Amino acid sequence: MPTRNTLTLGADRALYLGDVPATGWHCHASPVLLLGLSGRFAVHWEPSQAETCHSALIDTGVPHIFDPRGETVALVYMEPDSLEARGLRGIFRQQGGVVLDVAAPVGARSAMEDYLRHFDLPALLRFPLGVDASPLDARVAHSLRLLRNPQVPGAPRLRRDVLAAEAALSASRFNHLFRAEMGVSLRSYRVWSQVRLAMAGLAVSPRLTDAALHGEFSDSAHFSRMFRQTFGMTPSSVLRPLKEVTLLG
Repeated sequence: MPTRNTLTLGADRALYLGDVPATGWHCHASPVLLLGLSGRFAVHWEPSQAETCHSALIDTGVPHIFDPRGETVALVYMEPDSLEARGLRGIFRQQGGVVLDVAAPVGARSAMEDYLRHFDLPALLRFPLGVDASPLDARVAHSLRLLRNPQVPGAPRLRRDVLAAEAALSASRFNHLFRAEMGVSLRSYRVWSQVRLAMAGLAVSPRLTDAALHGEFSDSAHFSRMFRQTFGMTPSSVLRPLKEVTLLG
């Protein structure tokens, strides 16, 4: 029986289980693990690179097309500052921004879904995660808390100059520090954090217009444009079919 379309959002991770359409070209502000739960899927990256596989890791900022080919899939997003994402930096440096067939064999689909819902990457991957002992810069960590927590309703989204002032840096120096620590530009990550906030709003209301407001987008059209830019799909094609949205404490 097909997995119900579900979305689970944690502080530094997200999981989508179910069916999604083929995407257009897009890139994320976080690394993603793609798993085919019922069969092989296709990934396209760069103009001439395309492969079919059962699983793939795609690094932050890598433009790609994901074609599930009608299969039920799992998409695991790890925030760039999470222990899991930092532990993947070594393999991305060694093998590039796309690493195929990374999942370990799992005997039963129910067992795999249990690992997924617990974000148990060591049980899912066929290689050990690296250990990044370097702590995240405290100024960047503070900016992430500001970006990830909903602001006062009606207040403007935190601008780059505000975040830079909080870090006691010039805007250009803060941009450089943020990219060095996170592997992604501040601008891209701000959009990513807003899209995540919008999806979290679906736990309260299933209406996409309400989700857009929860993510502090100016309107539904703005949310739709940024969602397509982020995931290569329209929000209605992937969010309306959701049966369950879970927020982890």
